[in-house]
Amino acid sequence: MAVEMEPSWLQVLGDEFDKDYMIKLKQFLKEEKEAGYKIYPKGSDIFNAFWKTPFTDLKVVILGQDPYHGANQAHGLSFSVQKGINPPPSLKNIYKELQTDIPGFTIPETGDLTEWAEQGVLLLNATLTVRASSPGSHQKSGWETFTDTVINKISEKKEGIIFLLWGKFAQNKSELIDASKHHILKAAHPSPYSASNGFFGCHHFSKTNEILKKEGKKEIDWQISPPTPKGGGSANMLIKSSPFRGQRGLIFQWYYRFLFTC
Repeated sequence: MAVEMEPSWLQVLGDEFDKDYMIKLKQFLKEEKEAGYKIYPKGSDIFNAFWKTPFTDLKVVILGQDPYHGANQAHGLSFSVQKGINPPPSLKNIYKELQTDIPGFTIPETGDLTEWAEQGVLLLNATLTVRASSPGSHQKSGWETFTDTVINKISEKKEGIIFLLWGKFAQNKSELIDASKHHILKAAHPSPYSASNGFFGCHHFSKTNEILKKEGKKEIDWQISPPTPKGGGSANMLIKSSPFRGQRGLIFQWYYRFLFTC
C-alpha cells in the first residue's frame, strides 16, 4: 500500500500499512462514509500528530482515547481543538494545572496545542477517528492495534521518552512501555469528573521539564502563544512550524476518496 507520511515515522511504521487489520480498517471507514456518516477529524488531519511531531524529534507522549466528536473540534491532536474553538472541559483543567505548576503560565484563550506538538510532544489518541456526535463509535475498528504498535515502536527504538498517562485507560498502556528505558508519569484524567482525584497537583509539566533538563534536552515551553492579529504574521510561529507543513494531506492513498473531503 502506497503511503504518504512524515518520513521518519514511515521508516518506523511502514510495514503496518499492508497488514490485515489495516485493510479491514480501510473497509470500515469506507462503509462509514458510504452510509453518510460524518467522520472527525477531516481526512487531512487524521495523522496530524505524526506530521507535527516527527519520530526524530520525539520527547514526550500524551495519550488520549478518542477524537472530539463535535463539529470543528478534532484536528488529530489529543486534547487539542482547532483554532477559534473554546477549550473543552478537560483541556481547561490541564490549563489550570499548568497555571499552578509552571511559574508565569497564563491560561490561553485557544485550545490549539500545535505548539506543544512542534516541540516534540506527541499528542496521540488511541483511536484516530470518530463518527460525528457518537463518542467511541470507531473504537475496536483497528485503530487501537495501530496506536499500540506506535507505542511499542517508541518504546523499542527510543530511550528517555516521557509518557504522561492520565486516567485508567492511558495507564493500562504502560504495559507496552519499557520502564527501564523510559519515564512514565501517571495521574488521574483531567476530566471534571476525576481531575480533583489526582490530576490537580500532579506537577507533570514541571516534572517533564526537570527530566528533560537533567538529560540535556531542551525543555518544553508549555505557554501557548496568543492568537496572531488579523493581517499580521508571527516569525516565532514560522520558526516553530514543521518543515513538512502542508504536505501531510493524504496519509494513505486510500483515504483520498473516502475521507479527504469529510
